[in-house]
Amino acid sequence: MKGIVSYGAYIPYNRLQRKKIGEFFGKPVFGGEKAVAGYDEDSVSMGVQAALDCLKNSDTSEIAAVYFTTVSAPYKEKGSIATIAGALQLNDNIQGIEATSSLRSGTSSLLLARENERTLIISADCRTSAPKGQNEQWFGDGAAAFLIGSGSDVIAKIIDYKTMQGEIISQWRNETEPFTQNWEERFGTTTFLKQVKQTVTPFLEKNNCTADAINKVILSGPGTRAHIQAASALGFQNNQVQDPLLNSIGAAGTAHISMMLIAALETAKPGDKLLIIAFAEGLDVILVEVTDAIEKLQNRKGIQGYLDIKNNETSYSDYLRWKNLLRVEPPRRPDIDRPSAPALYRGYQQNLSFTGSKCRECGTPQFPKQRVCAQCHAKDQMEDYRFIGQSAKVATYTIDYLAASPAPPMIVAVIDFDNGGRVICELTDCNPKEVEIGMDVEMTFRRLYVASGISNYFWKARPVRIKGGEK
Repeated sequence: MKGIVSYGAYIPYNRLQRKKIGEFFGKPVFGGEKAVAGYDEDSVSMGVQAALDCLKNSDTSEIAAVYFTTVSAPYKEKGSIATIAGALQLNDNIQGIEATSSLRSGTSSLLLARENERTLIISADCRTSAPKGQNEQWFGDGAAAFLIGSGSDVIAKIIDYKTMQGEIISQWRNETEPFTQNWEERFGTTTFLKQVKQTVTPFLEKNNCTADAINKVILSGPGTRAHIQAASALGFQNNQVQDPLLNSIGAAGTAHISMMLIAALETAKPGDKLLIIAFAEGLDVILVEVTDAIEKLQNRKGIQGYLDIKNNETSYSDYLRWKNLLRVEPPRRPDIDRPSAPALYRGYQQNLSFTGSKCRECGTPQFPKQRVCAQCHAKDQMEDYRFIGQSAKVATYTIDYLAASPAPPMIVAVIDFDNGGRVICELTDCNPKEVEIGMDVEMTFRRLYVASGISNYFWKARPVRIKGGEK
């Protein structure tokens, strides 16, 4: 029995209220807010965070493949699987596939993973939209991850699926354009409804399934109302339609349909049937049934755990700067040097996975890796020790208003891990007023900076905030 074994999600801490867009341009806008990736986040860093949520208490040595799906990859020519695998400390010989360009690549990867051993699927996007356009209001940022496998721990088994290809130019971005383009919304909606009727109705008949037998239908279509129109055309009631998260997160690209599925799984009960309909140049239709194993799955942050963890006071000017849409005077500092390729290569295992060393003699963890123990001075008695997942606290900190930062002031803290070890790093996703000595923090994977087109990744600390169903 193949299906979903685990899930995880990530929603950026910063949210932009759409009314701020309207106030800037002096025009009416939609309500709600959208999730906004910080200046130190991209599709890779968000994907890693979703995967960490998904893999909580999982044996990563069993994972045979990892698929990364996005339409906003940090590079047009350079893969991201090695970075992701390093951050998650996956096996070196893991198979990696990157699927881009199509908003359906997440569900397509889900179907492909049915044919393999345990597979980790990561979908993440932070698309850039032109100011004042409708996409600016609807595009949100986020990530989702699924672990696909077989056995008694499958929480949602895939009963059947159907795929159809249907060429349509309703939303696109070519190699040279920075922003997604759209044709008239009614054209995309009409085509979507036609494809849904032609595909989903016979699919349900084939599986002896009526509309009232579906507990939740998860639709990702063009525009803001297409999912309701499609559900109605298929005979579904409004209470059967999964919240598309447009008012709280926005349309998160390839991750959107997966985030909706996670939200449905968070409230699903054994025996529930979920119908997934993903649209982009055709359809992926997937019927899944929730199993008893879902009651044994330890709670993740998922969607509900992140929804209320937010800063919804993000200004429109900050949003523009973080998306590189507003050119401002650069800091009066020397330009950042391009990171050294040999130095990055030598430090990949240590820095991406945040792996230090632990003294075999006295048990003291240390970062970066050391040959001589700082505590007992034993030489060459070290073993690898990973700090991710270890609880930690702020020992001391400084708030620097002079440092050049896209989101001043810069908060730098000395972090003490409860099981030993100390590091100096930046604090992110927090207001300077809430920082205090002894505050609980956790490590989060971030993009430190981009220089000469090269993204440099490392870890920062953020406050521990427990919301929703996370334990």
